[in-house]
Amino acid sequence: MIARLIAAWVEGARRRRWTVLAVALVLTALSLWAAATRIGVSTDTSAMLDPDLPFQQQNRALKDAFPQFGGELVIVLDADTAALADDAARRLTAALRARDDLLAFVSDLAGDPFFRRNGLLFLSLDELYALSDTLAEAQPFLGTLAADPSLRGLADLMDTAADGLADANADAGGGPLPLADVLTRMAETTAARLAGAPARLDWQALIQGDDGPMAEMGGARRLILAKPERRFASLTPAGDAMRLIRTTARDLGLTPDRGVTVRLTGAAAMETEELKSVQTGMDIAGAITLVAVVTLLIVGLRAPRLILATVVTLFAGLCWTAGLAAVTVGTLNMISVAFAVLFIGLSVDFGIHFALRYKEARDTGADSATALDAAARGVGPALALCAAAAAIAFLSFLPTDYRGLAQLGLISGLGMGVAFVANLTLPPALLSLLPVRPGRAGGAGLSRLAMRLDDGLRRHARAVALAALALAVGAAALAPTARFDFDPLNLRDPDTESVATLFDLLADPRVTPYTMDILAPDLDAAEVLAERVATLPEVDSAITARDLVPDAQDEKLFVIQDMALFLAPALSRAPAPPPDAAERRAARDALVAALDRLATAPGADAETQAAAQRLAAVLARVPDDAALAAVASALTADLPPMLERLRDSLQAAPVALEDLPDALLGRYLAPDGRARVEVRPALDPRDPDQLARFVDAVRAEVPTATGSPVLIRESGRTVMRAFAEAAALALLGITVLLAVTLRRTRDILLVYAPLTLAGLLTVATAALAGLAFNFANVIVLPLLFGLGVASAIHLVQRDRDEGDVAHTMTSSTPRAVVFSALTTIGSFGSIAASSHPGTASMGILLTIAIGLTLLCTLGVLPALLALWPSRGRPPR
Repeated sequence: MIARLIAAWVEGARRRRWTVLAVALVLTALSLWAAATRIGVSTDTSAMLDPDLPFQQQNRALKDAFPQFGGELVIVLDADTAALADDAARRLTAALRARDDLLAFVSDLAGDPFFRRNGLLFLSLDELYALSDTLAEAQPFLGTLAADPSLRGLADLMDTAADGLADANADAGGGPLPLADVLTRMAETTAARLAGAPARLDWQALIQGDDGPMAEMGGARRLILAKPERRFASLTPAGDAMRLIRTTARDLGLTPDRGVTVRLTGAAAMETEELKSVQTGMDIAGAITLVAVVTLLIVGLRAPRLILATVVTLFAGLCWTAGLAAVTVGTLNMISVAFAVLFIGLSVDFGIHFALRYKEARDTGADSATALDAAARGVGPALALCAAAAAIAFLSFLPTDYRGLAQLGLISGLGMGVAFVANLTLPPALLSLLPVRPGRAGGAGLSRLAMRLDDGLRRHARAVALAALALAVGAAALAPTARFDFDPLNLRDPDTESVATLFDLLADPRVTPYTMDILAPDLDAAEVLAERVATLPEVDSAITARDLVPDAQDEKLFVIQDMALFLAPALSRAPAPPPDAAERRAARDALVAALDRLATAPGADAETQAAAQRLAAVLARVPDDAALAAVASALTADLPPMLERLRDSLQAAPVALEDLPDALLGRYLAPDGRARVEVRPALDPRDPDQLARFVDAVRAEVPTATGSPVLIRESGRTVMRAFAEAAALALLGITVLLAVTLRRTRDILLVYAPLTLAGLLTVATAALAGLAFNFANVIVLPLLFGLGVASAIHLVQRDRDEGDVAHTMTSSTPRAVVFSALTTIGSFGSIAASSHPGTASMGILLTIAIGLTLLCTLGVLPALLALWPSRGRPPR
C-alpha cells in the first residue's frame, strides 16, 4: 500500500512537473524570506538546559543576589614594572568607567585607595616582619633615592656602596641591597633602552624581590574586573565591550612596545571567542562539505542530470527546512544552528538512493516514466521508513531537559519530513524534463567487488557472525571505561587569547575558577555554613565576608608604626630638582667613576665586580644627551611612584567590615543582607572524578550550594539523563515503527544487529583512543539511531524484495549505501577540521561512528541475511 501511494505521488509530480516546479520555486522564495527576516541566533548558553531544574534555580538565585557574577571580563594587564602596571591600570580603569553604556562596572581592587593605604594589613605577620627588616636595612639607600631620584642619586648611592666595600672585611654583597643583582639589572635595562626597547628598572622588585610581600598589593601584573553588556542576538555577545577595551588600551599607549600587555579572559571573553571559533570552524566545514558532497555525487551518480536534480532538491529542501525553523522556533541556539549540516547529510542520503534506483531501471532499458515508477515502488517504502525512524530519533529529545538539543530535534525531525517529500517530488519533475539517458550499468568495479564480498560473506557467514559477536562482547566490556568530560573549558580552543590567558593565570595555585558558592540568608548563617564545610577533606577553605577583615591588626599596626618611625625621615625629604642635560652628563661620569671603584673594591665579590664593570661599559657607550635622558628615565622613572606607594602604605588604620571597599565586600554581602560563602577545592578540579568528589561532598552538607563546579557536574548529569531518555524513546518508537511496517521479528532484529554492533564499537573506540564524550560530541550516540538504521533498512527491504542476498548485494542498493555513508562522512566529518576542540571532537566521533556503521552494515548484515534468509527460502 505504501509503495502504491508513493508511486502515485511520484507519477503526479511527473505529470504536473511545471506546477510542481513553480510551487517549489515560490516555497523556496518564501522560505528564504522567512529565514532572512525571522530567524535569530541566541548565544546564551545558560538557556541550553531547562531553567526550572533545581541547580539552575539555585544558580539564578545567586546571580539575583550578586548580579556582578557571571559573564565577567577579566582584563589581565602585565607591565615591565610594578609602577608602570600601577599607572597603566589607573588610566585604563578611569577611561573604561566613562563607558557605562558597554560596561556596567569596572573594578581595579589593587589600585583602590583603600588597599594603597591598608594593603600591609593583609600580609601575614611573618611577611610584615620580613618586609620591615628589609626596609630597615634599605633605609639609608631609600633616603638617598628619595632625596634625589635621578642619575645623581644613583651616583651617590653607588659611591656610598663603594665606600662601604673599600674594606676587605666588608659585606661582599654590598649591604642590604643585593648589589650584584642591582648592577646587573641596571646594565640590562640600559642596554635594552639603547637598543630601542621600552625597558624600565623595577625598583620595587629590586628592594624586596620579585615575589616579595608588596607584590601582593600591586605587582607588575594587575587584574581588572569588568561587567560587559552582552548582546545574545549577536554571535559575539561581548564583542563590543572587548573591542572597546582593546581600542582604549591602544589609544592610551598601553602596548607591548611601551612595556604593557593587555589581554582579556573571563567567562564573557571565552564565550565570545568560542563562538567566533565555532563560526570559523563551521565556515571551513561548510566549504569542505560542499566540495566533498559534490565530488561524491559525481563519482557515485555519474550522470550530470541526476547530480543536478539531487543538488537542486537538496538546496530547496534546506530552504524549506530553514523556513519551518523560522516559523516554529524563530530563535536558534548554538546547537540547533547545526540543523543545516544534519539536513545535508540525510537529504543527500535520500536523494542518492532514489537516483541510483532510477538509474538502475534506466540502465536496464526502462523509459524515464517507468524508471521513476520503479524507483518509487522499489526504494520509496524504505525511504519512508528511514525518514520516520530518523524523525523519531530527533523528536525523542523533545520531552527531555536538554532544551538546546530538543530544539535541534524539532527542526531536524521536521526536516526529515521535508527531505522525504522533496526527494519524491522534485527529482520526478526535473527528470521528466531532463531524463537521464540509458547506458551500461555503472559502477562495474563496485559491482565486481560486491559480488566477491557477497560470495565471501556467504561462504564464511558463520565465521563472520561469530567474529561480530566476539567484537560486540569485547566492545561491551570496554564501553564502561569511556570517559565523560563536561568541563566546558576543555571544549574551548586553547590558542584563543582568553583561554591561553586563563591557563596562564591558573599557573598560580591561588587562582581558580572552580569555586563553589553557598547563599545564606545573612552573615551569621554564612559563618555557620562555612564552618561546617571547611572541615571537609575535599575543601581547602570556606570564605565569608568576615574573613576579608585582616586579623592580628593590633600587632600589624604596631609593626607598621615602627616602620613609619624609621622610614618617615627618609621619605619625607623634598626631592631635588631634576638635573638638566649638563648635570646628567656629570652624574653619568660620577656614576661611572663610582662603578670603577666598585669593580676594584677589596670587599666586593667577583659577581659584584663583574656587574659593576659591565654597567660602567654600557654607560660609557651612551652616544648623546637624548640617549642619556632616555637611559636616565629608564633607570629612575619608577622611583617616585614606588616611594609614594610606600608612603601611602605607612598610613594604615584599623579596618572593620564596613570599611572594606564595595567592589570587594559586595562580592560576599548583598545589599539585602544575604551573604555568600566561597568554597575553594582542596582537590584538582580539572580532573572530572575529583571535581565530582568536591561537588558531592559540599552538596551533601549544603544541598543548595552552587557555582561553576556544580553547573559542570549537574549539567553533565542532566545531559546524560536526557540522552538516556531520548535513546529509550527512540528505541521504543523505532521498534514500534519497524514492527508495524516490516511485521517480521527477523527483519527487526536484522535492522538492529549492525546498528547495535556499530554503537558498541563506537563507544569502545572512543575509550581506546582516549576520546572523551562531551557536550558537543555526545550527540553522536542518538544520531546512530537515525543515521545507522537507514542503511540497514535499505538492505533488509531490498532483501525482502529480491528474496535473495546475492541479488541484493549486486544491486544498486549497496552502492547507494556506500555513497550515502561517504557523503554523510563528508558532511559531518568536515567538522573535524574546526579549531574548536568540542566541534572537532564531534566531527571525529561522527566520522568514526558512520564509518563503523558502514562496515557493520556491509560486512556483517549480509552474513546474517545469508544465515537467516527471507521467509520461504532455505539457507544457501
